[in-house]
Amino acid sequence: MPKPPSSSSSLRIQYYRSAIGRTWRQKLIVRGLGFTKLNQVVERPDNPGIRGMVAKIPHLVRFVNAPPAAASPAPPPRPRRAARKS
Repeated sequence: MPKPPSSSSSLRIQYYRSAIGRTWRQKLIVRGLGFTKLNQVVERPDNPGIRGMVAKIPHLVRFVNAPPAAASPAPPPRPRRAARKS
């Protein structure tokens, strides 16, 4: 039984530019990677097939190395400004 891929053998890819006005081949690659909406992040196995798909549309996607948003700590609260005196 094959073991599931570890985090080091997977790629996190973000779809950050629209495929509107691009060729039908590029649109098929975007769908083939599993993207359905902008700014979506997907995790795919790191293999030559996926890397080749990303290489065909580098202007539409980018690699994301940050951990998922749920795992990151919340930013500290911003200090309040003092009330203005007239």
